[in-house]
Amino acid sequence: MSDAAHGQSKPFQITHRSVLAIALPVTIAFISTPLLGLVDTAVVGQFGSAALIGGLAVGSVIISLVFTTFNFLRSGTTGLVAQAVGAEDEKEKQAVLFRALAIAMAAGLVAWLLSPVILHIGLWAMTPTQAVSEATSTYFLIRMISSPFSLGNYVVLGWLLGLGRSGLALIVQLLLNGTNILFSIYLGLVLEWQIEGVAIATVIGEIITFAVGLMICWKLLDRSVTPSRQRIMNGAAWKRLVNLNADIMIRSFALLFAFAYFTAQGAGFGEVTLAANAVLMQLFLIAGYFLDGLATAAEQICGRAIGAKYKEGFWRGFRLTTLWNFIMAFACSAVFLLAGPSIIDLLTTSEDVREVANVYLLWVALIPLSGVLAFQLDGVFIGATWSRDMSIMMLVSLALYILLWQLVKAPMGNHGLWLAIHAFLIFRGVTLGLRVIPNVRKTFA
Repeated sequence: MSDAAHGQSKPFQITHRSVLAIALPVTIAFISTPLLGLVDTAVVGQFGSAALIGGLAVGSVIISLVFTTFNFLRSGTTGLVAQAVGAEDEKEKQAVLFRALAIAMAAGLVAWLLSPVILHIGLWAMTPTQAVSEATSTYFLIRMISSPFSLGNYVVLGWLLGLGRSGLALIVQLLLNGTNILFSIYLGLVLEWQIEGVAIATVIGEIITFAVGLMICWKLLDRSVTPSRQRIMNGAAWKRLVNLNADIMIRSFALLFAFAYFTAQGAGFGEVTLAANAVLMQLFLIAGYFLDGLATAAEQICGRAIGAKYKEGFWRGFRLTTLWNFIMAFACSAVFLLAGPSIIDLLTTSEDVREVANVYLLWVALIPLSGVLAFQLDGVFIGATWSRDMSIMMLVSLALYILLWQLVKAPMGNHGLWLAIHAFLIFRGVTLGLRVIPNVRKTFA
């Protein structure tokens, strides 16, 4: 029976143009992020100290691990807000923002207070030299001051994306990275504050962006229908938020472990192969930013359709975002095949690393195609808040990935490692794909 037979009108149009209107600004916003890391490294590198560069690298890894824990504040907020938009529930849109901001502020404050402990654990695990440890400590402890504002910016970005306001999300992200880059150059290079300047620049950028982001959110609120305190503190809504966030956290950590495991296993083949794998993984990360843009479009459109109880719209959004993500994946693969050797030459000057990287280039050129369904369905499942299936299928795929690697390790070597990471991505896409129709039936029952 059609939706029309149930008396549902068509709540909103889903077209190729509307998909790209969300995806393209988000893609640009995501791509601006690695530029910041390059600038920070270039600024610190001007002082000719390997310890400073090492301290920045180690500190950034520990920071990334901390903030990955709270990545759910972005994606979880997007899914819940998109559904509230579809249901035309203005009060819930606002309530989600207030709940997520409360978690961000509390978690950020706790993370800042625990930063000396986190630093100690991080240095113990990574065992850098004394000079690198000192530089890491300086950078990390300053950076962690921004924790509440950094997590708050996750919420602001997620809320704007949930509303489908990807243009505003782009402005917020460019403001964050742009101010960070400018202050990094001025404080780190011009004033010669070195790694301290780079860290302070990040804190300033996060604070400015959070302030501007809150003003944008405030302008978008319909204050004639603000939710009551009782609505914001609703126990069932908090339980749903916590469960959603816990599942997304499990998924994020499992994904992080999968790529860390890839790196660790590659180290067993020697420094040159390890470096070649690292260079090639940079290509995959670049492809990931493009695929994530369309996955975010799927989050907003599919989530909104579920909120509107618009089954036909869900499937149309699913089809269009999947189509465009496959087009993007083919384009990325084509670029890697044609320009891969030149990109490798840009990323490393070592002839040995270049030679080995080119041996495995075909593997990374095909990886956007292996991973596109996993990226796409992550977006759909986050928007639909089908998070439990997402975390379970991630763990199943991770186990299959490790098992396959153990089977092919001896006969295939590093080729087997690349085969295993391809299989991991395909497993994720297939296992999530098998859960789509059962979840749609249950959701639109």
